[in-house]
Amino acid sequence: MTEQQASEQQQANPATVLLVDDDDDILSLLSVWLDKAGYDVQTATSGREALKQFDLLRPQLVITDLFMDDLDGMALLTRVHQANPLLPVIMLSGKAQIPDAIKATHLGSAAFLTKPVQRQELLDQASRALNRAADPYIDAAFSQGLIYKSSQMAELVEHAKLVADSDITVFIQGETGTGKEVLARAIHDASPRREQPFIPINCGAFPEQLLESELFGHEKGAFTGANSRHEGLFLAANGGTLFLDEVGDMPLQLQVKLLRVLQDFQVRPVGSTRNYPVDVRVISATHRNLAQAVKAGEFREDLYYRLNVVPLKIPSLAERREDISVLIDHLLQAHQRRYPNRTRRYFAPEALDYLATAPWPGNVRQLINMIEQCCTLSRTEAIPLSLVQRALQDDPASRIQTLKEAKDTFERNYLLSVMRICTGNVANAARIAGRNRTEFYKLLGQHDIDPAQFRDRNNDD
Repeated sequence: MTEQQASEQQQANPATVLLVDDDDDILSLLSVWLDKAGYDVQTATSGREALKQFDLLRPQLVITDLFMDDLDGMALLTRVHQANPLLPVIMLSGKAQIPDAIKATHLGSAAFLTKPVQRQELLDQASRALNRAADPYIDAAFSQGLIYKSSQMAELVEHAKLVADSDITVFIQGETGTGKEVLARAIHDASPRREQPFIPINCGAFPEQLLESELFGHEKGAFTGANSRHEGLFLAANGGTLFLDEVGDMPLQLQVKLLRVLQDFQVRPVGSTRNYPVDVRVISATHRNLAQAVKAGEFREDLYYRLNVVPLKIPSLAERREDISVLIDHLLQAHQRRYPNRTRRYFAPEALDYLATAPWPGNVRQLINMIEQCCTLSRTEAIPLSLVQRALQDDPASRIQTLKEAKDTFERNYLLSVMRICTGNVANAARIAGRNRTEFYKLLGQHDIDPAQFRDRNNDD
């Protein structure tokens, strides 16, 4: 797209940009650049003035100077994201140091530009920030079920695509409701086994004897109620993929038998004296921290390492809030397709703002249930805030974190940001954080952060 075409498109539907700088000359110059590019430019000469305008203007992008007397850019960024965590904010500064850029990145800045900023650089970053805010990274070729635009999910999907075209064992860790089975199915569908069965089983949903029978099968008469032979899911999935969900809940005795199958790729049904060869790719998942379960003696260490060949961690919905808006749009459209005769529903602006900051303990599954309930019960096209609050059974007091929770959240997000910037180099990350390597490794362990997840293939710590 040429600059003229981009300008024509902007002028047809201009995005509102709130420009904040206490230097009148810079404010005037940048306003002209953005205005000629087709943006609806609103200005403020201080952070406090910007906050007063924010609720009235509802901008799609904020561009702010870092150093201002009354309320600096960092404070403004924090206040803006308290109101709308999804809003892109570009930071400008002529005096910033590397720690300033790191802090701005940690707080959620879309870009950090140094003055004197170049015209094309500013326009490119503004366009990029607005496009990221508007368009998801949905990769329909990989999976129709993965809806996202956050960098965390984009990175996860890239890793999943790399392992899909092999038989390597994959271990998915994530909170309940994050979509572990969706990711596992996407890996299967992109693999050479795609034409063969994908069979999921929740290992925590069965008592031990029944789970053993479900996995490995049983012979007729093997136990009371075994009135016929049952081949089991390993044999049923032969040639395809078996997804062991909530494998961390599997009883210890059964873990031994599963380990033997993964070592020999042979199964022996309950009550049988014969082994049957199987060709199955195993993908497992759990919401538990299995490393801690191993230390507590609740999970076998040898099985843990057999399953945890390639670990993939799905972030919680609260950790990828950029995805909330595109998930809502996708789910509303899906609801409309299922019920084409019903009036199309959408969320009122204050309801959307509320959803962007909700805690989401049930993750994507909770979001799906909330949308189904609101679309069914809403008496108007615009779903009101009150109905959303009722659907989430929200107690405002329960949404306030304790001081320890807030500190832990800040510390973990800071560590993740530093590790991303340093591409997993612990020595450099520790230096930036002002800690020695031993202390920094301890912090990473406390927050269950693996440096390898951020490391380039050629980067050795």
